[in-house]
Amino acid sequence: MDITTTTTTTTTTTTTSRPRLVLLPYPLQGHINPMLQLANILHSKGFAITILHTHFNAPDPSNHPHFNFMPIPGVAEENLPVSSTDNLIRLMHYLNDSCLQPIQGCLEQLLSEVAGVACLITDAQWFAVQTIADGLKLPRIVNWTSSVSAFLSFAAVPLLRQMGFFRPLSGDEMKSEELILGVEPLRVRDVSRFLTSDPEGASELMELMVQGMKPAQAIIWNTFKELEEFQLPKLTRGFPNQHFLIGPFHKYFPTLSSSLLTQDRTCMSWLDKQEPNSVLYVSFGSLAGVEESEFLEIAWGLANSNQPFLWVVRPGSVKGSEWLEPLPDGFLETIVKGRGYIVKWAPQEKVLAHRSTGGFWTHNGWNSTLESICEGVPMICSPSFADQIPHARNVSDVWKIGVELKNGFERGEIESAIKTLMVDKKGLETRDRIKNLKEKVNLCLKKGGSSYSSLEDLTNYILSC
Repeated sequence: MDITTTTTTTTTTTTTSRPRLVLLPYPLQGHINPMLQLANILHSKGFAITILHTHFNAPDPSNHPHFNFMPIPGVAEENLPVSSTDNLIRLMHYLNDSCLQPIQGCLEQLLSEVAGVACLITDAQWFAVQTIADGLKLPRIVNWTSSVSAFLSFAAVPLLRQMGFFRPLSGDEMKSEELILGVEPLRVRDVSRFLTSDPEGASELMELMVQGMKPAQAIIWNTFKELEEFQLPKLTRGFPNQHFLIGPFHKYFPTLSSSLLTQDRTCMSWLDKQEPNSVLYVSFGSLAGVEESEFLEIAWGLANSNQPFLWVVRPGSVKGSEWLEPLPDGFLETIVKGRGYIVKWAPQEKVLAHRSTGGFWTHNGWNSTLESICEGVPMICSPSFADQIPHARNVSDVWKIGVELKNGFERGEIESAIKTLMVDKKGLETRDRIKNLKEKVNLCLKKGGSSYSSLEDLTNYILSC
């Protein structure tokens, strides 16, 4: 398919004979990164790329000079806070309500300037965009930025409602390790965190996302067959779309950082001075926040473990504080000095790939979980909400490549988990298992591997749309 395009965007106007794809990322860090990684992958397969994006958390075009960027005009989403799960629910409703007309206008403009667009690829959280694609007769493919397991948990929300879980759990239920039949790997105790503090609002959005994916022509997954093979029969039975498991996206080739936060790279020289596999890397992602009491438990758990650590404390992530103010007097000078290093944000992929990094204490967002698997770094799991819960369950109990903190942030359990992962025999066995998974990642991306072959299939499928 050969087309000639002349598109006015925020970057230099280009003329190309490549088939053009329009990618619409959802404007949060954990969604922007994989969409831009996917854009790079598809560009390498011969496609021209237009990134359609909000002004809120807009990507930097200078980092991707080979793409065209088209901002969505006239929507004041910049004023929306996204510091809590409840606000995230508001944000998703707002974007899917307020952006539809401007998105349609952008696509109509692009289609009028371009001889043809092969397809529209959107994040799943743009669940209302299918109507626009249908109206413009534009094929839509969904990029799901989490795991297959998490998707199936989202799809099971109606079942959870039928089973009576949309209510406050009793004290015994809050501790129950019983698996929920049909929603594995979730346990009864996981449900309240999975649905967040607003179960009705969260479940409504999960259902809207799932329903919004069903009419899409295909779904792209940032995972690989060997990791989630046990879930694939459920996926193909319930959702007869075309499925392309082409991940891990970030391993195809090095890409420029799309971080919305400034990375402190001084931590790399500190890591250079540490022993191999000795450092615990601690980061809970770009959104999660903790109470001051929890922050202190984390600090003392790290201190009491006697293990070197690199700790990311995002400004504003400790509720009621700017940064490190809650730490006791002398903590930084006596405990952290020499054995620990604290930064506001880190170049995570490089940290996980460093020879000194031996463990990752994580919130189990999918990007973080997948990056840890790709570098063979075992995990301590502290999931907060939604898809982080099934990810943590898989890490600790299905793939057995980490340990989960079951009682929140408690210094004794933290100290014990760090020693288990970094020092004890169980930790060595965990490290061996994740090293085996790392090898499977390397194989799936090589010619003839599952992700390599699926990407070839995806390329041919788009060209046939």
